[in-house]
Amino acid sequence: MEGMRLDGRAAVVTGGAGAIGAAIATDLAALGARVVVADVDLPGAENVAAGLPGAAALAVDLASPPSIERFCGAAGQADILVHNAGVSIVEPFVASDPANWDLMWQVNLRGPMLLTKLLLPGMLERGWGRLVFISSDGARAGSGGEGAYAATKAGLFGLAKTLAREAARAHVTANVVCPGPTDTPMLQRVSAAEPGLVDKIVRAVPLRRLGTPADVAGLVAYLCTERAAYITGQTLSVSGGVTMQ
Repeated sequence: MEGMRLDGRAAVVTGGAGAIGAAIATDLAALGARVVVADVDLPGAENVAAGLPGAAALAVDLASPPSIERFCGAAGQADILVHNAGVSIVEPFVASDPANWDLMWQVNLRGPMLLTKLLLPGMLERGWGRLVFISSDGARAGSGGEGAYAATKAGLFGLAKTLAREAARAHVTANVVCPGPTDTPMLQRVSAAEPGLVDKIVRAVPLRRLGTPADVAGLVAYLCTERAAYITGQTLSVSGGVTMQ
């Protein structure tokens, strides 16, 4: 299909060692992009990159501004930037620890802001770019125990919409993807402590199944192609119909 290839494009995927990040990196590489798999877990990132043609792995700690600067210097040009990394600490808000708020703010919001500030100028100069922010349906609709997490992920909505307006004339798009209930190691760990949780979640999903990392990656990959050049400033859920708007 014309306009669906990413040959010659350089892509950065943060949180690339995780299930969703690895799926995104895999799809972008399959479309021809040269992918940098970025993660604080460098061995995990290297494992993902090893299976992708032309891919590289680099360490980055999104809680550390110096680490972000070093990463950008090593990564070089980026035409596609997928902000997938995130930290989620589940606890009732009234019992939550402000130190955890700080960590989630640093990784989930400040990190993407700093990384974009360093890599977006190159996209503007070249006249083409794709910014994709992975948020959460918990930020869009609320989720018990995720008050601080939802607040930090919700900040990506405003950031993406503003960047969509500021960068549009340079043919740089900015969109947000919100995964709903997704079968990842994180969910599996939570469900191990709460028997029956997954069944309860599935019953609430109109499509009657959990999402997969590939479900999320497919939308992200599309948004990075030329076919999606007229889509910007949008927030899209991949939730099996749990959230509809």
